Amino acid sequence: MPQLQLVEKTAYQPAVPEVSDAEGAAMARAVVNLFAKWDITDAQAAVLLGGLSARTWARWKAGDIGRIPRDLKSRLSNLMGIHKALRIIFTDADRAYGWVKRPNEAFGETPALDVMLGGELTDIMRVRRYLDNVRGG
Repeated sequence: MPQLQLVEKTAYQPAVPEVSDAEGAAMARAVVNLFAKWDITDAQAAVLLGGLSARTWARWKAGDIGRIPRDLKSRLSNLMGIHKALRIIFTDADRAYGWVKRPNEAFGETPALDVMLGGELTDIMRVRRYLDNVRGG
């Protein structure tokens, strides 16, 4: 009778393509513009970007992006996904940009921005998943 071998179970991890530095910088520039449209304060930007320093945020707004760590690229990617979903859902740009600050039944009448300001990447991902489900993506 053959011997059974125990195999350690691991969680399925889909392959995630690496975001290049050029792509990260492009997303950072886009997020600077997006946050202006969302009327995000510098303090809120720091939280949404995982504790980005005020000095670094000021450099970003001036166009000097620099190197972006992997976890920050993930935040930027999710924020861009939220923007994309909103632009698909709403044909009116003002409604799309204003959505993040309006109370939302899906979040217990809390605006999506307040959810994202929880500070964790998973808070941003929660909003993105919701929007992706709404748009059917």
